[in-house]
Amino acid sequence: MIKANNPELKSWLKVKNDSDFPIQNIPFGIIKPSGLSSRVATRIGDYAIDLSAMSEFGYFDEMGMGYKDMLAFRSCKLNDFIALGKPVMRKIRDRISEVFDYNSNLLRHDDAQMSQVIYPIQQVEMKMPVDIGDYTDFYSSKEHARNVGIMFRDPDKALLPNWTHMPVGYHGRSSSIVVSGTDIPRPQGQTKPDDGGPIFGPSKQVDFELEMAFVLGKETELGDSIPTENAEDYIFGMVLFNDLSARDIQKWEYVPLGPFLGKNFGSVISPWIITLDALEPFRTKGPVQDIPVLPYLSFHGNKNFDIKLDVFIQPMGKKAHRLCQSNTKYLYWNMCQQIAHHTVNGCNFKVGDMCASGTISGPSKDTFGSMLELSWKGTKPLPLPDGSERKFIEDNDTIIMHAYAENDQIRIGFGECKTKILAVKK
Repeated sequence: MIKANNPELKSWLKVKNDSDFPIQNIPFGIIKPSGLSSRVATRIGDYAIDLSAMSEFGYFDEMGMGYKDMLAFRSCKLNDFIALGKPVMRKIRDRISEVFDYNSNLLRHDDAQMSQVIYPIQQVEMKMPVDIGDYTDFYSSKEHARNVGIMFRDPDKALLPNWTHMPVGYHGRSSSIVVSGTDIPRPQGQTKPDDGGPIFGPSKQVDFELEMAFVLGKETELGDSIPTENAEDYIFGMVLFNDLSARDIQKWEYVPLGPFLGKNFGSVISPWIITLDALEPFRTKGPVQDIPVLPYLSFHGNKNFDIKLDVFIQPMGKKAHRLCQSNTKYLYWNMCQQIAHHTVNGCNFKVGDMCASGTISGPSKDTFGSMLELSWKGTKPLPLPDGSERKFIEDNDTIIMHAYAENDQIRIGFGECKTKILAVKK
């Protein structure tokens, strides 16, 4: 039980600026406290805040929300909550900040309410935050696309002719996207050795892909298109995304229709959705698009974000070891261009749909966002501190990703995106 005179809580109410989840962040997710149902929450520091309980205690009564809107706080997914829209979400964010302001904390003297609103993060289970109807994976890092092209095609023609003219993407499988902490069995499928015909068996080249994804916050009708200047109105927020891949399965199957079994066996997201409002201080320019784009893909202003990315591997029983560091600012195609291209033909969006960036790689080897690149197709194994080495991910290896944005005043984190690769499921 959280008590009002708890010194730890009083310290927490100040929330240091170097916390991954300062009060300026106000992310949204779904928590399940022990013995209770799943519910909408936010996070401040190392504490989860039950917004469902706050609504029942009347903290949002003066916001002009109707009964149906208030029910969104009690949902086991964020879709109805997100559908309330950005203007309402900003009022909710401001109200949360007001309630938990250190100088006027409205909960401080009510132990009964505090015990039902505030939970140490270790005491709640993080659940899948949204019901993802559709999922699209883009291919937006020029460095990653070039590296793959060099490995598998003519180095002088590493990028396919269309790559610099549009954000290339494909429709993925939403049912196998899971929340951080979910373990994923090694996939099986067809592969083709260089010296023989196709064979069936477990993938020997399971890989991570370091990506970011955004969650759609507004619905469109079939036939509608979204221009780049309005695209951010449709983005609720962002999550860290690990798009697991089976490179050997993918290599044999992807011509002529692209990824299938090599991609749909599992992807992992961080549990907290970070709103674009929280990321506003971290806008930055993206790479120069040196080949002119068609008018519907043109944009103005800074549409990339300076979000630092880390990937660690942790063999069973060993310490985690950092594999790479990258940054979303390296993305050649930004989210506004991705949305504009996705909808230019009239494709419709629904609230909760998700779009991922594709692997985010930078200009140097330590910024490459996949094992495929880091080990250069398995030809340059990576040494680990315990004396072992990795070409790709082995059974019982855990992949841990972190993402954060920081400046002199504030640090905003995305939490952890973590999964262990298990042996093939029998």
